Amino acid sequence: MDLLTPLETLCRIIIRARENEAQVPAQDPDEDADNVDDFDDEDGTGAGGLSSLEDELNTGVEEELRATLDDLADDQLSETLALAWVGRGTYDVSEWDDAYAEATDTDPESAIDELMDMPLLASHLEAGLAAFDYSCDGVGQLD
Repeated sequence: MDLLTPLETLCRIIIRARENEAQVPAQDPDEDADNVDDFDDEDGTGAGGLSSLEDELNTGVEEELRATLDDLADDQLSETLALAWVGRGTYDVSEWDDAYAEATDTDPESAIDELMDMPLLASHLEAGLAAFDYSCDGVGQLD
């Protein structure tokens, strides 16, 4: 299979998806204070449960990922969704035509939403690319 989408673009999507997945949302301060999973300290100040991983989400990463997907031509977006499905195991490599046809039947906004909401999107895209003997190794690096 020849890619419709430049490999560098797919690799950039994978990198941004990985960055987006790595973010840990800060705990909602309005959440139930009686939650037994809270790591509150003895004096009730709440200072004992702070985590260095809990920070404000960088919405710029999510926005950039969504914008990159939105900038793809419809056939490239369909290809990206189909690759994610192959990588996730929804379709086998031998079913590529079916996966691509179903992705093509998905309206672009729904395809973007599905990709954005897909847990482990980066891993699924990498696996989908690998299924067709493509890799991001060395893409975008200076030699």
